[in-house]
Amino acid sequence: MASNATADIKALNEKIQKESAFLDLLKLEMEKVIVGQHDMVEKLLIALLANGHILLEGVPGLAKTLAIKALAGAIDVDFSRIQFTPDLLPADVVGTMIYSPKNQEFTVKKGPVFANFVLADEINRAPAKVQSALLEAMQERQVTIGGETFMLPEPFMVLATQNPIEQEGTYPLPEAQVDRFMLKIVLDYPKHAEESIIIRNSVGTSPFPKTKKVVDPQDILRARKTVREVYMDEKIERYIVDLVFATRNPKDYKLEGLEDLISFGASPRASISMALAAKTYAFINHRGYVIPEDVRAVAPDVMRHRIGLTYEAEAENVSVEDIINQVLNTVEVP
Repeated sequence: MASNATADIKALNEKIQKESAFLDLLKLEMEKVIVGQHDMVEKLLIALLANGHILLEGVPGLAKTLAIKALAGAIDVDFSRIQFTPDLLPADVVGTMIYSPKNQEFTVKKGPVFANFVLADEINRAPAKVQSALLEAMQERQVTIGGETFMLPEPFMVLATQNPIEQEGTYPLPEAQVDRFMLKIVLDYPKHAEESIIIRNSVGTSPFPKTKKVVDPQDILRARKTVREVYMDEKIERYIVDLVFATRNPKDYKLEGLEDLISFGASPRASISMALAAKTYAFINHRGYVIPEDVRAVAPDVMRHRIGLTYEAEAENVSVEDIINQVLNTVEVP
């Protein structure tokens, strides 16, 4: 019986290695344009293959827009950018009905959300009404205009950015909307050597590099199905549930010190996203099975935006990162 299971996992592993080979080509193509930021590129691929959305937080100029454009170019899909501002209306995002006096009828004018990759730039600058217009598109993969429902193209992914420094004139995203993002990535500045290459690429005589198509959209859709075949043992499932429950009931996991620091723990979507992200991480690393290190690699990005801090935590300068690190260091690894 055990030998059959081993043979099955071996066959699955070989299949995953073959099916995931195109990702090396995709990464190489993106790295022609994106210098450094390897973590962002990897997490972009996880969100894409897991059919999720991603929230990027970082100061301006860290190649957030460039990364999503480079990815769209390498897959040759439609890309649109929406600059969120306080005067933006829902119709500016999803589209509206336009009356034609000549034909005496209304026609649908689709908005920029009808693209494969949508960059919602500085999403927290637009009011709640506009943010919620994006919510249906993210959750249901469809948009309703004038009573008619339109399906969004496949693959579809929203990449939203927000600036952590500026707080004036911003509308914090409600927890219900933030929870819709599979991952939240916090970007840091490039390293010294990387910044030298960035300068060289930007001010040199050669034209700035661009990505060319190396992957077909159908490859992405096929890979999404294969990702779900990656084997996850029950022990890994229990580990994921333990990590999430440790943010809800810290006392049960010998984390009494976190009781007064967490106002609310990670939602059930965190468990689903962590499992799927861990499978995708294994797939990206050409493996047909999930190991605990896969879970630990994606856990901070999955839980970062799903844990609420109390006033005590803010008073003591305790960050969400500190809490996640404590949870990861305390919960028993299978």
